[in-house]
Amino acid sequence: MMNLAILGFGTVGSGVAKVLAENAAEVAAGAGEEVRLKYIVDVRDFPDSPFAPLLVKDFAVVENDPEVGLVVETIGGCGVALTFTRRALQAGKHVVTSNKQLVAEHGVELLALAKEKGVNYFFEASVGGGIPLLRPLFNDLSANKILAMKGIVNGTTNYILTAMEQSGKELDEALKEAQALGYAEQNPDSDLDGTDAVRKACILADLAWGRELKPEKVPAEGIRGVALQDIRNAASTEGAIKLLCRLIRQEDGTVYAWVAPHFVPKTSMLAHVDSAFNAVVITGSAVGDVLFYGTGAGSIPTASAVVGDVVDAVRHKHAPRGIGWTDAPLTLGDPDTLPARWYIRSGDSWSITEAMPAGMLPQAQVRYRVLD
Repeated sequence: MMNLAILGFGTVGSGVAKVLAENAAEVAAGAGEEVRLKYIVDVRDFPDSPFAPLLVKDFAVVENDPEVGLVVETIGGCGVALTFTRRALQAGKHVVTSNKQLVAEHGVELLALAKEKGVNYFFEASVGGGIPLLRPLFNDLSANKILAMKGIVNGTTNYILTAMEQSGKELDEALKEAQALGYAEQNPDSDLDGTDAVRKACILADLAWGRELKPEKVPAEGIRGVALQDIRNAASTEGAIKLLCRLIRQEDGTVYAWVAPHFVPKTSMLAHVDSAFNAVVITGSAVGDVLFYGTGAGSIPTASAVVGDVVDAVRHKHAPRGIGWTDAPLTLGDPDTLPARWYIRSGDSWSITEAMPAGMLPQAQVRYRVLD
């Protein structure tokens, strides 16, 4: 039997506890043994929760319990989550996380520590919520040279843009709706500014090409400048405005990485990804384009990916899987040098340009690449 602890009992942590309880038989069958939740670590009290008897406030209880072999980190951020992850790995415990910031900024260190201690560090839920994405990228597409990746990886911004398109709401009104439904945090800056999508793009690049892409190296333009007028202009010509992460690798190894709103023609599958759903298209040298689509956020869908990692970690507890990348940086190019068609708007006038680098564009109030 594998005993585990959950760190953080918020949206994702509570979902993990629920999935472990409700799908115990399926989890045990997949893992090859019973998986038992022994502790939940949180500084808060949850007296009305059925899991209240498992709550402890001191991580040292988990750290020093030899019966606990696996830790699920759902705290978020790079503060106490980083400290507890280091301590768990040092104690020889497998760690599973949904924390994209931690993986994007400290993945090299934590994966190296896991390797040193002979344990697994898994993070499927850090990109795409409940979508099986990272494991297929690392395993099933390993016979391919990954040529490009593009997609909608932030459910909050996609919900907002969909609400603007379908209900005619301005961005601020659509944001308030997303917050009321729990899709957006009260402080939505990392979503609106593209920071969240950048972290996920970095994890995709790290796994695909085996070298580190630091978030601060990826230019990002969020959706704050997207007006209802732009949404309507796109719709009038069979298009949609979507926030995309883009990763392109040239034959010489140069990688172009960025996050920005794009004009997406309706001929693209990504134009039809609405609400809080995510979708990523991976282009491989052998397989061509492969689409991964599904719920990109939410307690239970994200917990599905987390518990999938738990099963994989238990199954490979004696032979950890060699997931990782080096700290050698990727060679990066300037995305603005890549020719593209552009949606440009000045006042009420707008048009789609011929393909050209950003530096050749005429003056415009708004400009978004067209996804070709």
